[in-house]
Parts: sequence; C-alpha cells; structure tokens
Amino acid sequence: MRSTVLSRTSRWLGASALALLVGIGGVSTAFVMSGQAANAQVQNAAQIVVPQATVQQGFADLVEAVKPAVVSILVEAEAPGRQIQGGGRDFNFEFNFPDLPEDHPFRDFFDQFGPNGPGGQGGPGGGAERPRQFMAAGSGFIISADGYVVTNNHVVQDATKVTVVFEDGSEQVAEIVGTDERTDLAVLKIEGEDLPFVTFEDEASRVGDWVVAVGNPFGLGGTVTVGVISGAGRDIGGSSYGDFLQIDAAVNTGNSGGPAFNVNGEVVGVNTAIYSPTGGNVGIAFAIPAHTVKNIVDQLVSDGTVTRGYLGVSIQDVSRDIADSVGLPDAKGAIVREPTEDGPAGAAGVQSGDIITQVDGEQIDDALDLSRTIASKSPDSTVELTVWRDGAETTISVQLQQLDEAAQAETPAQPTPPEAVPEATTSLGMALVSNGDGTGGLLIQSVEPDSQAAQRGLDTGDVILEVDNTPVATVAEFDAAVAAVQDRGLNTALVKVARDGEARFIGLPLAQTE
Repeated sequence: MRSTVLSRTSRWLGASALALLVGIGGVSTAFVMSGQAANAQVQNAAQIVVPQATVQQGFADLVEAVKPAVVSILVEAEAPGRQIQGGGRDFNFEFNFPDLPEDHPFRDFFDQFGPNGPGGQGGPGGGAERPRQFMAAGSGFIISADGYVVTNNHVVQDATKVTVVFEDGSEQVAEIVGTDERTDLAVLKIEGEDLPFVTFEDEASRVGDWVVAVGNPFGLGGTVTVGVISGAGRDIGGSSYGDFLQIDAAVNTGNSGGPAFNVNGEVVGVNTAIYSPTGGNVGIAFAIPAHTVKNIVDQLVSDGTVTRGYLGVSIQDVSRDIADSVGLPDAKGAIVREPTEDGPAGAAGVQSGDIITQVDGEQIDDALDLSRTIASKSPDSTVELTVWRDGAETTISVQLQQLDEAAQAETPAQPTPPEAVPEATTSLGMALVSNGDGTGGLLIQSVEPDSQAAQRGLDTGDVILEVDNTPVATVAEFDAAVAAVQDRGLNTALVKVARDGEARFIGLPLAQTE
C-alpha cells in the first residue's frame, strides 16, 4: 500500500444527532425542539432536516457472503538495482546502500553487508550487480465465475509469478491479463467455471455511507475493517488520474487491490493508497471508485490495454485572480497554456488563454477534471468544448485522438533562454528587461518582496510572454497592455509567464496592497 502526503488540511466539524437551526441574519445556532417552542425559534431560519439513519446490527452476514470472492495475491518479482528489500513491495522496507568515500568510518560495514559484499546480492568478492529477487503480497477480488480477478497494478508490477490464494488456503497461479499504470489497476485470470464473485455498485455511494474493507494486511488474509466514506473526488499526490474515495475503514499495507463494499455487498472501490506519516493506518485511506474501475477493467478484459481520448493541450487550474482578469464569473474550468503541436485541439481552433468550462455540456471544475473527462472519452470521438474567450462563451468541436502514454511520460527538452539586453524599467513591483532579439518576452530581473507579483509567485528569471493574451516583447508593450486592461474596467491582468521552459498563467492584480 502506498503512503501519500496530502497538501491540504481538513477540518472536521462536530454534528449533533438532531438538526440545527442556522440564523439567516446572524451566526448563532440552536438545537431543534418540538412543539410551539421550536416553531417560535424557526422564524428567519433555514431548518436542516436529517433523515433517520438505519441502525446496523453488524456486518457478519455481509462478510460471510463476500469473503469467498476476496483473495490474497502473492507475487514473486525481479527488479534491477543495487537495493535489498526484505519481504515484498507492498509491506516491507527497502534499503539503498550509499557510495561512501574510502576513508569513511562506515565504508567497511557497507562493503561487507552491502549488495556486493559477502552478505549482499553481489556475492563473495563483489562483482556485477544481479537482479533483485523479492516477494510481495496484496489483495484482490474475483469479478466473474470464469476467474477474472481485480487488483492494483503496483501489486503485480515486475512480477515473474503471481499466485492467487483463496479463503480456504488453496492456491492457483494467475495470468496477468492487463495493467493500467495511470489508474493503478490490473486484471488477472485464473482457471474456473463456477467461482464465487462479486459485482460493482450501480449507483455511486455517498459521503457518510458505510464501507466494509476486506483484504490481506501484513499477510493476514481475510481481515475485515469497517468505516464510512469520508470524502469523494480526492486528488492525491503521485496520481495522474485523481478522483479517489477517501475512507476511514482501517486499511494497511497489504490491503492494496482489495475491495471496499457497501452494505449490499457491492464493490464501491478498490483500496489503493493510505495517508500515513509512519506507514501504518491513521484512519485515512483512498480507494479507486467503482465507476472508474468498471471502465478500466472492461477494457483490460476485452483488449488487454486501455485507450484514452487525447485533446492535445497543456492546462492549469483557473484561480480567482485568473477569473477576475478575464471577466469569468466563477473560478472554474481549465485554462489552456498551449495547444500541443499537431494536436487535435489546436487544429480545431483552441488557443492559448482559452478557458474550457464545459465538455459536452458537463461542467469542468478544474484541470484534473478536464483530464479525467477527456481520458474517459473514446479516441476518434468528437466532443463539444465550451470555451471562455474575449469575455464571452464560444463552442468548439474537437475530434479526439488516442493518448500516447509513452509520449506523455517523456520530459520535453527545455529551450535555451534568450539573452537579455541591459535596458530595464520597473513596473508593478518588478524590474523588467527586454530580451535581446525582441521576440522572447520580458525577463524579470527582480521582484519587490511585498508586491502583488511576489505574492502571486513571480520570481527573478521568469519571463513574461503575454499580458491579456497580447504578446509583449518590450516594456512599452507591457505598459500598453496593462493600460488596456484598466481601460476595460478590470483590476487584474491575465499574465502568461514562462519558467524553466514551461508556460503558465497567473492573474496579476494591478493595484498594490495597502
């Protein structure tokens, strides 16, 4: 199970068993009472009515029904490298032996016990590094009578042999049908004709609904924990897909790939990551939601691989400042940094600075939401993009292409920054210098610490490429573009900035803070 550090802090509010009265004209609250006394207090108030929850008598019947379909996954794997790992990827420690100077006091220790020493993988006398053999363990569940099994990609990654262990202790070697690194899902196949299996939920569970996790934490197969869905649509670090369920059922290393069930015994998600400063359970775990799993699993079963729609844009979130700078009422959508060369979006007319607010009529909240939405579309399908441009909405039809996963993983070459000429002026708390050839924007030489530019993250070495979607190559062009923004009655300018060869947009307030 992966450990993930979150960048946001959640605040939990206590809730009473009764409804609350929230005063419209004030901040006071009171518990709901019955009769005339309550009626007297509900004036000028919006009463929250809470449906009575169903009391559960336990989950033993549910667990007894679903456990035969939940399996443990044992993996024999091989990976290169100068590392030693005890016991397995999913729940054991991995040590990297450092390169130390000849006179370092610990050099003899690492020479003796390192991978090339007598006790290491290199064998007596050292020698060439050999592939590292290790065992790993995780969880999974059967989804069909003929033996298709769902687990996590990171459980079976690098596997040379995968063994499925059933509830009764019997084992069967499994074939890897297909994997998808982007969603961290994998499908295995075992032999069988009448195997017990479970199904996915049809209607998405809600925050607050019960979940029952069954899996193989620390090699303890058939372990059951219970909690609720704590949150939905979570974006966790290290994932390129996002949209996780957050659950508070105790999930630990070894639960990876195991199911989380609702009270009807339907799979609501696949447990895949935990938030933990220590590596153990702290009550925050993440599961891939059923609607995502079904889509990916169907493709893996039928084709052994996953295809995704490709729009061909680099994008970022729309901040409140960016929304203000272009007159967009809500800070939602994804702003296009650049259309990809030869990509479908650019060919259809999508431009840098466009804000995509809807796809096929569905609201887009942020950049991750757009990425997920486009990825869920079939290649060669046509989508209708609602775009905010020049203060108004327009619609652009784009025929998607197929996403090339390998190309997406490549790091683009960084262009050589142009040389600057020593002619500077100060504007909006920044010292700006025109680039030598007059085509490379304005180089920021310095930023005043308390300026709006500094507060928005601008720094020395950044290059301002555009203001209000207008290219600027001189200080005069910069000042003219800023003046044009103010003439339209806006107090924030949309500024396109390049750093380390990557462009992004910020909304830069034009008045200094007091």
